[in-house]
Amino acid sequence: MVELKGSRREFISTLAAGACGALAPALVSAKARPFALRYLVGSSLYGYMDLAEVVPQVRKSGAAALDIWPKVHGNQREQLDELGEEKFLSLLKENRITLGCITQYKLGPYHLREEMQLAKRLGCGTIITGSDGPKGLKGEDLKSAMKTFLHKMEPHIRLAEELGINIAIENHSGKLMDSEESVKWFLEYNFSKNIGLAFAPYHLPQEEKMLSDLIRLADKRLMVFYAWQHGAGSMQQQPREQEHLQLPGRGELDFKPLIQALKHIRFDGWTEIFMHAFPRGSAIMDTATGVTEQINFSRDYLEKCLKGA
Repeated sequence: MVELKGSRREFISTLAAGACGALAPALVSAKARPFALRYLVGSSLYGYMDLAEVVPQVRKSGAAALDIWPKVHGNQREQLDELGEEKFLSLLKENRITLGCITQYKLGPYHLREEMQLAKRLGCGTIITGSDGPKGLKGEDLKSAMKTFLHKMEPHIRLAEELGINIAIENHSGKLMDSEESVKWFLEYNFSKNIGLAFAPYHLPQEEKMLSDLIRLADKRLMVFYAWQHGAGSMQQQPREQEHLQLPGRGELDFKPLIQALKHIRFDGWTEIFMHAFPRGSAIMDTATGVTEQINFSRDYLEKCLKGA
């Protein structure tokens, strides 16, 4: 038997030092890589414009992936079915982009089986939907309802795990997850790396510290960050300049603390510059080029926030 000299603590420390030494180059390399936002473009910003017109705009907006929306917010998901998967993939390839996300509120969280299989075939890793359950709950009632929701999601999460698909649940007014407290309980009871948060500041109080704290709390469970503020809202007809206050750099919300929080957690999910036009299905500008210009204005603003983070 080999005799071990020194204390058990010294022995373990020696092993740990050796292991850390071996891992050090990789850790240093990871930390040395500059943090960058990965941009995703929502097709709904372009209203009901044709995919052939929307897809070429993705690269022009500084992104490499598309988030495809169905009616009523857009109709590009229906256009995909009309076009066919092969032609759709060819269109993406021609324009050097991928399908990053499918947004599916219409189907709801319990009817995503076929959509997840479609996502797998198309090389898409994320589906966004909403939560299910009573709205406006607090305290023990909210905790119980969140547990119930996640329990009901189990078979769908298991399929997502098998397929390698992420299900991102948006905090949304009028849904179970509609408040700061509900987001916290969702994160607390979340049991799988394949279900996480699509974080929408628009639907929460416009308080930079609270929003930033939620980003830090979500950490690796944050899958999609909507760069989206409430501004003057989106539920009534108003001048475009008022509608555009939802966009980063247009309204009053200071995104710098939120970007600092994203940098702190080394966020590697999607950042989607976003807003809603009214009525739904309308593009945020009259032309595809005009929409892209608005996205780029907000992207420039976010990049300035990132430089100061």
